[in-house]
Amino acid sequence: MPLDESPAPFRHWMLREIYEQPATLAATLNRYVEADAFRPDACASIFQWLKQIQTEIVIAASGSSRHAGLVAELLIEDLSGISVDVEYASEYSYQPEGSIKMAAVMVISQSGETVDTLAALRKANSAGLETLAITNVVHSTMDREALVSFPTLAGSERAIPATKSFTAQLLNLYLISLMSASVRGTMDDAELEVRCAEIAALPAGIEAQLEGWEDAVRRIVDLNRSATSFIFLGRGIHYPIALEGALKLKESAYIHAEGYPSGELKHGPNALVADGTPLIMIATVNTSDPDSLQRYEGVVRLMRDMRAQGATIIAIANTGDVTVPSLATHVIFVEETREVLMAIEEAILLQLFAYWVAVDHGVDVDNPRNLTKAVLAE
Repeated sequence: MPLDESPAPFRHWMLREIYEQPATLAATLNRYVEADAFRPDACASIFQWLKQIQTEIVIAASGSSRHAGLVAELLIEDLSGISVDVEYASEYSYQPEGSIKMAAVMVISQSGETVDTLAALRKANSAGLETLAITNVVHSTMDREALVSFPTLAGSERAIPATKSFTAQLLNLYLISLMSASVRGTMDDAELEVRCAEIAALPAGIEAQLEGWEDAVRRIVDLNRSATSFIFLGRGIHYPIALEGALKLKESAYIHAEGYPSGELKHGPNALVADGTPLIMIATVNTSDPDSLQRYEGVVRLMRDMRAQGATIIAIANTGDVTVPSLATHVIFVEETREVLMAIEEAILLQLFAYWVAVDHGVDVDNPRNLTKAVLAE
């Protein structure tokens, strides 16, 4: 059977596509970055779009793409100071004409055909707004109708749960946040060179860790197969990754899961913490970043309280961390790097978790019930 008709040597397309991510991230990076700078031929229209922004950016997206948009909100605001508002595409498209913000509009969609997001794009176009589309399908409707297109290069995705398309979106959105900083003069060339070098090392870093992550995930899944619900927790940029981890588990394995900011657990959701409801806590840190350290310390304090409460804690922590392993029930390690890059790694790790829980529950993970690759009708 031809390779493109089979996920071989992997058991499912979803697992194959998880393992393809080092290559797909490298392909996206090579398309837009050369050495330590952005490729003018590929990025000129994106720079021009950013220069036209007068007030803010509205991001309209659904599902996993919206979670990527939440990451972009934090990155763009932090690096450039441009205000960003993330909307559910299904809500944006129904806003009264008079309430539409006079802002640049970015739509994000794997297929470029998602009905709600396409409606949001058309509403923005009809209002005369500057629009940009991030899709994984060149020549899709959004790719054609947006003023500017900034496609990912994840390649065809056969499994319904988004994996490589999601991390490609995260990479594109990090790149656009760096471009926005360059346009606004909030990042100098030396810092940009450092960050480009870090990104260039990301695919190899993921490749080196993938099998270890999978082995650790399989052990943890085996020890927690009786769990009926999971709560995913993260702070800052890791909160959208917690949301994505919960969504991936729900759609892949039919297991109830919720994602929250770590600091919100005690504001109600803690009532759900009991036997059969493990906490998945993202506890990574960039030790050279004071803000990251502060977030990490908050996560550790919460972890201490949850351990005293008797919770089962599955933690994602940095290699070499000794504090988190002393508090968590199970730990999966990722190498320390800049937080946005660790967020991409965490997303892949949580994709593996959803995959193996699904397999353990006998789910057809490539074709989960009631779902389609692209939502083409309301």
